Amino acid sequence: MTNPFYKTRQWTNKRERILRRDSYLCQECKRYGRSRQATTVHHINPLEKSPELALVSWNLVSMCSSCHDSMHDRVTDQLTDAGLRWQEKVSPPP
Repeated sequence: MTNPFYKTRQWTNKRERILRRDSYLCQECKRYGRSRQATTVHHINPLEKSPELALVSWNLVSMCSSCHDSMHDRVTDQLTDAGLRWQEKVSPPP
């Protein structure tokens, strides 16, 4: 079931701003020299565990659907090693 948060105006507006910030390109693919269109905005620190970061720009990154799927284990809903790498890489600004 989809979290109702993803239907809010706040989220849809923020999602669009993040996609625009990242030039509509998947930032995970970009790390490997590939250029793919981003269709999803990923919460680096998951919404369910860190709701206070739901709309914080540094916690959001544009991704293609396949990269986004690789960030989460869809059975356990836990972050994968790839998802954990993004958490290590990104932290709040000082």
